[in-house]
Amino acid sequence: MGTLTLQHVTKAFGTMPVLHGISLDVADGEFIALVGPSGCGKSTLLRMIAGLERVTGGTILLDGRIINEVAPKDRDVAMVFQSYALYPHMTVRENMGFALRMAGVARAAARVQIDRTADILGLGPLLDRKPKELSGGQMQRVAMGRAIVRDPALFLFDEPLSNLDAALRTRVRGEIKALHARLQTTTIYVTHDQVEAMTLADRLVVMRDGHVEQIGTPLDLFDHPATTFVAGFIGTPAMNLLEGVVEGTEIRLSSGLFLPLPAGSLPPGLQGPIILGIRPGQLQRAETGWPFVVTTVEPMGQETHVGGTIGGCEAAIALQGRSFPKPGDVLTVAPDPAALHLFAGGKRINTSTQPTNRGPS
Repeated sequence: MGTLTLQHVTKAFGTMPVLHGISLDVADGEFIALVGPSGCGKSTLLRMIAGLERVTGGTILLDGRIINEVAPKDRDVAMVFQSYALYPHMTVRENMGFALRMAGVARAAARVQIDRTADILGLGPLLDRKPKELSGGQMQRVAMGRAIVRDPALFLFDEPLSNLDAALRTRVRGEIKALHARLQTTTIYVTHDQVEAMTLADRLVVMRDGHVEQIGTPLDLFDHPATTFVAGFIGTPAMNLLEGVVEGTEIRLSSGLFLPLPAGSLPPGLQGPIILGIRPGQLQRAETGWPFVVTTVEPMGQETHVGGTIGGCEAAIALQGRSFPKPGDVLTVAPDPAALHLFAGGKRINTSTQPTNRGPS
């Protein structure tokens, strides 16, 4: 088993609070990613679960047992660090078996566990090498092997791929996903890379300034962000967030452009300031619509990311295929009316939108 429960967990360093009442239920075998910008508290929360930071307030339970005051070695958790944290004077086998030796596991039994784990991770040919003889990806697999060999109830990963180059990150990310599918060990994974989080996790916990902004599946957060922060954080390129004012059944943007609203997309009687969210892939070229002045063009292969302005407001569109407008070009674009995101006071106010045949005025 590996169920984890956080109940109103807080953390302060001296008089400075850094985590504000975090609550979370993690099911056995679930893969949870903690995401958010640097300084939001995600690594601090992970270290509290591991026992490397003391809990200021609240309760942490693992399989129903309160572990607030339990020593790290007795928590039945294993942590993989960003820096690998391998012992340079030890071989791969010795690094992987160190925790087993400290726990008093018999040498023969430890050897079986190490060999089994090395087979899972493809480390068999490397067992007699030392860390200086390994690549970055191989060292990260050894670090994961050192965690796996203990067969813990909970894996904790603290930005394990941040030291790897882009191609290697992609490959090791795939290895972590395959590993979780095979072992089904409950996993908490910290990253600032939302693409990494979305491809790995069953659910995301989006954090900001020590608070939880939203919890949900990757597609839930992409399709129904609860706040403008989540809307701007989840998705690449980021969602366009355009300021406007509700006037009857239309939104007037700060640039003076108008957009008719689908019926039933707003709470009855809502008027005043609003934020209109549109994903770049749902703002496409059209015969009638808004003028989009191109400033940057980024060919990505199957699509092209184009930055620009709509009525002076920064925006981005994602064009399918290899369409290459030039900086200074003026395109006509229109949003998909069935995929609008509406926010007031920083919070989402529409639960769904309905298609309409009317385009931007």
